[in-house]
Amino acid sequence: MAVGALLPGAHVAAGAIRWLIITLLFLVFLQTPLRLNIVHRSHGWLVVANVAMSGAGWLAGWLIGGRDVALALFFAGITPTATAAPVIVGFLKGRVDYVVAAFLITNFSIAIALPVLLPFVIGRIEPALFLQVFSSVAQVVFAPLIAAWVVRRIHPPAKAWPERLQGFSFTLWLISLFLITANTSHFVRTPPVAPVALLFKIGTLTALLCAANFWLGRRIGGVHFGREASQSLGQKNTTFTLYLALTYASPLVALGPTFYILWHNLWNSWQLHRGTPRSSPESLTPPMPGRS
Repeated sequence: MAVGALLPGAHVAAGAIRWLIITLLFLVFLQTPLRLNIVHRSHGWLVVANVAMSGAGWLAGWLIGGRDVALALFFAGITPTATAAPVIVGFLKGRVDYVVAAFLITNFSIAIALPVLLPFVIGRIEPALFLQVFSSVAQVVFAPLIAAWVVRRIHPPAKAWPERLQGFSFTLWLISLFLITANTSHFVRTPPVAPVALLFKIGTLTALLCAANFWLGRRIGGVHFGREASQSLGQKNTTFTLYLALTYASPLVALGPTFYILWHNLWNSWQLHRGTPRSSPESLTPPMPGRS
């Protein structure tokens, strides 16, 4: 992350982030067959919390900084579970299947909710928004999901590939984090630069929102799924909400999900540092299904 912040020029390779995440998800899906019994009632509460936190962020932003800050917090808060969340939970030896289910459920739900919510917060009606959001989710999620299912059916031993490619998957995640941070650094440095006071408000409020999401997710998950639910609500798929903010609002509003990228990845880095053996990258591999 420090190297990415110091090398904003690496943002030219930001297009590779999508493919890195797709590859990581392909490996996750290879070892995590989807079953109805992985859906838990707490998944529904994660969707409710996702929408509620976006509303709370919008209200707090409006009261503290006005419309732009409110929209920045809305776009940061409404973002569903990140594409990389199952990967991170796998590194932390958590229940990958729970987070995969949370990812699919929250992304579907928010994709449906956004066309209804966005016109109210930005004052514009965009009927094509649903298709745009669904297309983004389909490319990043359903392509590797279907590919993994086909490979498992054709070649069942493929489910052991992630175990053998554990160092490779960790390297891909590090590269993704570097590129995300470099892209964020470039975005913040690019003129016109917003007033420092406004940047401080957005940065501080998104940090508080991020902390609240991880905390609330842990409460929702309870004893059995605390870590998994915390990650599902706290780590967000900011790629497409960043795009939506730039498309339907402004670069200033896009600073909401941009700052959130920094905060949730800082927390992920701390979790990996604190909660896993640090003798080798091989210790950071997603567990096989059923292992916790």
